[in-house]
Amino acid sequence: MTYIKKPSIKALVEQITSNATSWIGHHKYDNKDIVGGQTFTTPSDGDLEAIEVYTSIVTAPGKVIMTLHNFDPLHQSWGPALGSSSVDFATTDTGKWKSFSIPGLHLDKEKSYGFRLESSNCYIGMGEAAGHTPPLVNGQEWTFVNNDQQGKSFSYFSLAFKVAVRA
Repeated sequence: MTYIKKPSIKALVEQITSNATSWIGHHKYDNKDIVGGQTFTTPSDGDLEAIEVYTSIVTAPGKVIMTLHNFDPLHQSWGPALGSSSVDFATTDTGKWKSFSIPGLHLDKEKSYGFRLESSNCYIGMGEAAGHTPPLVNGQEWTFVNNDQQGKSFSYFSLAFKVAVRA
């Protein structure tokens, strides 16, 4: 009998510190839709399996959509979506890592990417690292409000996330 060894899955890029909270989703009190984003640069090649995010608190459950994009750090611009995944969040997901499966995409060494998290029917606090030194050297946290495509970036904040690849 011959066994075929499948390549292992590993974290290509990760930022696992969570000492603050960044909000995404529909904020019903002021009727704002908040999209959160995170950019990162890959240190090596790999075939994407999933991106995980840390959920600090789920105040209103619902479906969250993640899209992955090419990102141009020089011009601070997001390219069109390369892939997407949706995951249902429940109040019991508070304090847990949630995985968005986006297989079939190849990430290239030293290239920049970004993911966005959005929802029209829930409101979730995502774990983030905040500090006086950038928690993630080659990435920034982003916020987009009410379909603002330009968004705002924050160098001293980073969502808590893991990019899992098949190496």
